[in-house]
Amino acid sequence: MVEIFEGDRASNYEMFVDAWIPNYREFIDSVPKLLSGVRERNLLVAGCGTGNEILALGDQLSQWKVTGVDPSPEMLSQAREKLEDMDNVTLLGGQVRDLHMTEQFGAATLLLVLHFLKDDGSKLYLLAEIAKRMEVAAPFVMLDITGSTWQIKRNLEVLRNLVSNYIPPEEIQGRIERIEGELHYVTEERLTELFMQAGFERPVRFYQNTIYMGWYSRKV
Repeated sequence: MVEIFEGDRASNYEMFVDAWIPNYREFIDSVPKLLSGVRERNLLVAGCGTGNEILALGDQLSQWKVTGVDPSPEMLSQAREKLEDMDNVTLLGGQVRDLHMTEQFGAATLLLVLHFLKDDGSKLYLLAEIAKRMEVAAPFVMLDITGSTWQIKRNLEVLRNLVSNYIPPEEIQGRIERIEGELHYVTEERLTELFMQAGFERPVRFYQNTIYMGWYSRKV
C-alpha cells in the first residue's frame, strides 16, 4: 500500500526534509553529477512529491525530459505551481505501475519513499516496476532510511543532537518514535537483495547522514 501525503503533511513536507535531513541539499546536488554520463536524458522521478528535488536540480536538468509521478493530489498541486516555468517537466498523478511501458527512461530516482512500504512484496514490486521502465544500464539513485535496528537506534541518537537547536523536544521525540515504530526500514543486506531481485545491479552506498543512506545502481 502506498502512503499518500495530504493536508499538513503535504504542505509541510519541504520544511520537513530541510529540518530533518542534515546536508540534504548536498545530497541533491550530487544527483545530476551521478547522471552526467547518461545519453538518453529522460528522467523518471518516482514519488516526486512537491517537486522539491526537481526544482533543486533546476538548470542542471534543463536539457532533460523529466517525468514526475506521485499518488498525492495535494503534493502534485504544489509541485505544479512550483514547476510551472519548467517546460521540460511533466507531472502525473498515480503510481509508477500506471505509466505506459512504451517509454523507457534513461535514469530514475526514488527519494524518501521506500521506507513507507512494508517488506511484504510492496518494496520489491515498486522497485521492479521502476526497473521495467528503464533502459538497460540506466542509473538509479535512491535515498532512504536504511539500517539494522541497532544502527537506526544509534543513528537516531546522533540525529537528535543534530536537529536539537531547530525543533522543539516534543516534536523530536514524536518523530523518533514514529521512525522506530511505524516506518518500514530494512538492513543494507536486505536492501541489496531487493535491488537485485527487482532487476538492478548490486547497489553502492555513496552517501550517508545518520539514518539516511543514498544508493546508486544501474538497471541490469
